[in-house]
Amino acid sequence: MATEAAEPERVYLDYAGFAPVDPRVLAVMRPFLEAGIGNPSARHSLGAEARESLDAARMKVARLCGGAAGGIVFTSGATEANNLAIKGVALRARPGGGRVVVSATEHVSVINACRDLEKAGAALCMLPVDAEGRVDPGTLRAVLTADTTLVSIAAANPEIGTLQPLKEIGRVTRAVGVPLHVDGVGALGRVPLNVEAMGIDLLTISGNDLYGPPGSGALWVRPGVRLHPQVLGGGQEGGYRSGTENLPGMVGFGVAAELMRVEGTHQEAGRLAVLRDRLLDGLLEAIPDCRLTGSRTARLPHHLSLVLRGVKADSVLLDLDLAGIAASSGSACASLTQTTSHVLRAIGCPADEADGSLCFTLGRWNTAADVEAVRERLPPIVARLRALAAPLPT
Repeated sequence: MATEAAEPERVYLDYAGFAPVDPRVLAVMRPFLEAGIGNPSARHSLGAEARESLDAARMKVARLCGGAAGGIVFTSGATEANNLAIKGVALRARPGGGRVVVSATEHVSVINACRDLEKAGAALCMLPVDAEGRVDPGTLRAVLTADTTLVSIAAANPEIGTLQPLKEIGRVTRAVGVPLHVDGVGALGRVPLNVEAMGIDLLTISGNDLYGPPGSGALWVRPGVRLHPQVLGGGQEGGYRSGTENLPGMVGFGVAAELMRVEGTHQEAGRLAVLRDRLLDGLLEAIPDCRLTGSRTARLPHHLSLVLRGVKADSVLLDLDLAGIAASSGSACASLTQTTSHVLRAIGCPADEADGSLCFTLGRWNTAADVEAVRERLPPIVARLRALAAPLPT
């Protein structure tokens, strides 16, 4: 009697899309979910206890980025934080928003917030990037004008993994007195990122990116920087983000930030960089017409992005999923639009390669066995799909 073949063990390599919540985070959140009561704004003792827990979480998140705890504004995630930073600063500074400068490879939540500002009369300047996705600080300096209200450049690109020269960018914006907003998702806790050392005025943080609960995020705002609120109501979060705080989520966010501060840059990042490089080297060797996108050296330690000529990424991802491997074709937020990646266009990637863009992001629970599984299963998938796409002989 024939036996059914065992399904392959699942390998998860889409941590940038969604990170599993660390069990240690869940353990601290559980009492707040099961028995915790008390609105942080309430005047009774339970409210005071809730406020104390919220303030402790604020301190832990601020400690991770090196800023003052009072600058943390809790949000529902990085997208809301980016919108609050972009619209908040621009609309507070000038009627209509003035002039906002961003890189051509920013996350869609930044790009679309700027597009919305344009409808109100703001001007948008998009900085070009080089073939690895990096902004030239000299080019930034040349485009800054008297009516520039904000510069927004992500610490790292979520699609190609390239790190930006933030110290140099910070020096440029400081010299002319223009606020600098940085989307820190992907980078914070994995590479050195300190708001004071880098001259950052606003920093976007995602709780889930740190193995915290989904639906948790924050915008760190430098004292003295003023925002136009985007969510109005009872005046919570310093008046910048009204609504009863998600106390269990914020407490979990704080624990995740503290764990990342202790374990991230010095322990986890080094381990994941080794796994990433082994995966990269194996795939480049085994798959013809395959190349890295982004920088090989100035790169997120857990991030690997490739383009494969002659295949469609959707087909590759489907076959990978059937083989037990979860990956992505870039930013999960941008994938819903079903359009060619604006990031790949910006770095000059040819269209026949951009269609075959793959992204693997590793995380806390990945192992060497996961890397070997991808090295073993991906090359035959690509070879089969290329053979199916090849024209029939005449």
